[in-house]
Amino acid sequence: MSISSSEVVLRQHRTDVTQVPSGLLEVRQTMRGPLDEGDVLVQNMFQQIVAVNADLLFAEPGLPLPAFEIDRPLYGPAIGRVVESRSNIAVGTVVQHNQGWRELTAVASSDVFPVPDGLFPGPEYMLNQGVTAFHGIVDVAEVVAGDVVLVSGAAGGVGSMAGQIAKARGAELVIGVAGGPDKCRYLTEELGFDAAIDYKNEDLDARLGELAPEGITVFFDTIGGTQFETAIQHAAFGARFALCGALAGQIGGGNGGHPRLDIMTSIVKEIRIRPFTTMHTPEQIQAWISHYVEWFVQGKITFSHTVLEGPLGRTISALDELLTGVHRGNVIVELDSRGPHRS
Repeated sequence: MSISSSEVVLRQHRTDVTQVPSGLLEVRQTMRGPLDEGDVLVQNMFQQIVAVNADLLFAEPGLPLPAFEIDRPLYGPAIGRVVESRSNIAVGTVVQHNQGWRELTAVASSDVFPVPDGLFPGPEYMLNQGVTAFHGIVDVAEVVAGDVVLVSGAAGGVGSMAGQIAKARGAELVIGVAGGPDKCRYLTEELGFDAAIDYKNEDLDARLGELAPEGITVFFDTIGGTQFETAIQHAAFGARFALCGALAGQIGGGNGGHPRLDIMTSIVKEIRIRPFTTMHTPEQIQAWISHYVEWFVQGKITFSHTVLEGPLGRTISALDELLTGVHRGNVIVELDSRGPHRS
């Protein structure tokens, strides 16, 4: 018996950061045959949208992740329900996997992870970017009690978690940088940031001087560009910089990936600049999950996210919107929950 399903496919590779992803992607119908032994068929319920998706549209993204292939569906974190199984995973089990961007996914049972039941308001709460934020804040920047932490892109999926993790670790002052007064209010009133700077309407240099007159001890950067340059000027002696992304250079030809490094200031202040990738180890994933559950139950972590209603094609426009900062927190598309069409 064959099953009809839709999937998001790459038509051609991105060649320039000014190209919007929606111009390169399309939804196509496909027919799926019988399952192989050991596989499960997952009907996807939620699809996570992350900024690295835009980088993987290039033929050579320069990342420790494989590029998306032409005429092949994209891949990425998703959560769904097992609707057919040739393994020891029971039909009806809700699982997380990395073969999303399609209505139905045939995947090896060893590559799916059952979602804990009853811990969170919904299974989509597992589709967060906390592993990246936790690794950057804890392992790379080594945030401890008393730190003054600056987070760029603080209203995004990674930044929103990074700031909250820093607070949970005992940081004395956590400052978030975001675009627009609504996002800044969200950071301070709902996510527990101590202060927020609206880079669109405020002078970042002047505001940092007011908020952190003795300098920042940690900078968690997802943006790059001029925000990185300003952070260098406001770094305290021995400050630790964790470089997670360069969103300012991922769209519109910005200089996010090529900010000017004030070498003399960095030397005099002995700033530690440590870039890191999002290719995480099982140990890093487990470390985050254990802390996430604990802090969520204690009320120290709020899952900042925006859920957009499907169908599958909504994932394409959602990626465009994520890159331009339309949404706050983790961006998730809830897919059509109707069952597969069999013929």
